[in-house]
Amino acid sequence: MNITLIFTSYGPPGALNYGVFMISLVVYLTTVFANVTLMLVICLDTSLHKPMYIFLFNLAINGLIGSSAVLPKIMENLIDDMKDIMYADCILQVFLINVYGTCAYAILTLMAFDRYVSICKPLQYHNIMTPAKIRLLLFIVYCLPICSLAVQVYLTSRLPICRYKINKLFCDNLAVVNLSCVKNSWGDLYGICLVLVFVVLPLIFVILSYVRILFVSLNASVSAREKALKTCTPHLITFINFSLASLFSVIYNRFNISLSKEVNVFMSIHFILIPPLLHPLIYGIRTKEISKSLTRILQRKILALGFNLKTEKRCNDALFISTK
Repeated sequence: MNITLIFTSYGPPGALNYGVFMISLVVYLTTVFANVTLMLVICLDTSLHKPMYIFLFNLAINGLIGSSAVLPKIMENLIDDMKDIMYADCILQVFLINVYGTCAYAILTLMAFDRYVSICKPLQYHNIMTPAKIRLLLFIVYCLPICSLAVQVYLTSRLPICRYKINKLFCDNLAVVNLSCVKNSWGDLYGICLVLVFVVLPLIFVILSYVRILFVSLNASVSAREKALKTCTPHLITFINFSLASLFSVIYNRFNISLSKEVNVFMSIHFILIPPLLHPLIYGIRTKEISKSLTRILQRKILALGFNLKTEKRCNDALFISTK
């Protein structure tokens, strides 16, 4: 655990590194601001305390976990002379990245289930999506991936290390496994099982849910069809965005593709960089309830601030008159 690993994809400090650092800093700060704002809006507005927005709240938390696990260390390495990481920190980073990916897919699957029940079984919605069931679903979404991924990371950490250089911007499970001097057949098999359970099955479920939603919408009235489209569009955009980012990340990690340094940098971090940033922006723009709630909160804050300033001015005027 005291071994130091070296990243070889950064290169010496220069214009490219400083440029990527500034972009990463702006994106990270924007990601934190957007996700925290979305979480505050959902918390402060009781009208948003519904299953869909509770799942969205958890998606924002998950995005913060993913971006915070990687981007601060990347920014440090971009401007530091030594591009290194302790082996224990690398294992922790692998775990957090995997939790981010699997939990995001699981939460998006729950959101698809919520849309399916809302559109296909509207009369039974409140009986199916009860607070107790939502808590149970969220417990499963977090507990099952975390426990399963803890086993994978444990298997990876037990491998003997005979190489100390990682040709990536951050640690991932495959990069750490490739540092070993032995073949990890059981770990590979376990990893395939995790992909089937946490990626393939949710993908099939979401596709079947939207096929069913499509058939129900085609048989509904025009107004009901438009409402279903408005409700499902943000989730569809989010799910497709995350799925494509995950696919590109898998292709990049699994196949040795010859890429320029600039493309190499983007392909390394886009899985962490783009989805946590776009998810709150997509829902903030495409969901009327959230945009209206944010507008109401800002108006209340502005009115309260104006009232406080007027009150303070009156008090100061009264104090000035009394002193005269």
